[in-house]
Amino acid sequence: MPFNKLIALVLFCSLITPLFAGEEKPAYRLFDREGNPTSYSQMLSASSEPEVILFGELHNNPIAHWLQYELSRDLHAIFDSSLVLGAEMFESDDQIILDEYFSGQIMERHFTAEAKIWNNYETDYRPLVELARENGLGFIATNIPRRYASLVHRNGFEALEDVSVQGKSYIAPLPIPYDPDLPGYKAMLEMEGLPVHLSENFPKAQAIKDATMAHFIIQNLNPEGVFIHFNGSYHSNNDEGIGWYLREYAEEALSVITITTVEQENIGELGEEHHGLADFIIVVPLSMTKTY
Repeated sequence: MPFNKLIALVLFCSLITPLFAGEEKPAYRLFDREGNPTSYSQMLSASSEPEVILFGELHNNPIAHWLQYELSRDLHAIFDSSLVLGAEMFESDDQIILDEYFSGQIMERHFTAEAKIWNNYETDYRPLVELARENGLGFIATNIPRRYASLVHRNGFEALEDVSVQGKSYIAPLPIPYDPDLPGYKAMLEMEGLPVHLSENFPKAQAIKDATMAHFIIQNLNPEGVFIHFNGSYHSNNDEGIGWYLREYAEEALSVITITTVEQENIGELGEEHHGLADFIIVVPLSMTKTY
């Protein structure tokens, strides 16, 4: 190579090197409850031991959805057909539609047209549904039909007494135990801008969701496997919400691990405010793209 071209190449490389000299940009980091760094392999190992996994997500976070899929796939390799999946994103009265789709009685287009699927189903939840369907796994619609949660929001738990027998089959058994002093529910009471009667019922509408999800998890446990449940992180953070109702409803103590998702500007260490949220805490950069 001519000397002048070699000098030009060296100068060019010296100019572009700083562009690639920045720090690595991991998509996520994992921490344990105390804020110690941990790994996916450790999370998988821990997830193979309990009866229930509560996987808390940020609904529009692609890393959480990807890890839900990867963990489910790896647990299937361990438990085969003894793995059960369930999700907040499907209401209990949609179970028959899910079952019909899984059995091949109806086509996918009928399933997606008639079930109350979320707007981000195609990108975020369809992979989980198809993983279960293709491998003969149970997939449980655990959430209360939204019309009944809305009823509680307007008129309290008492309004559920007038729901039909069929309607009550989609809800946790009445009367619903409720602890208004749980920190998560108390925080909802402190929200500003709601009329007084709605403020009092706001955490109750959350509680009826938590109770119903816990009820259907327990109803569909496989004693030979594990039930992995996908829900918004606020339904299981701090071992409250669904976890509290699992403890209330289970005839014997259940082994449960929790996973949650948070976003931070700096993911090098776990923020103090996130310590104790769950057994495993997925930390994702704030700049991560969203699914919607």
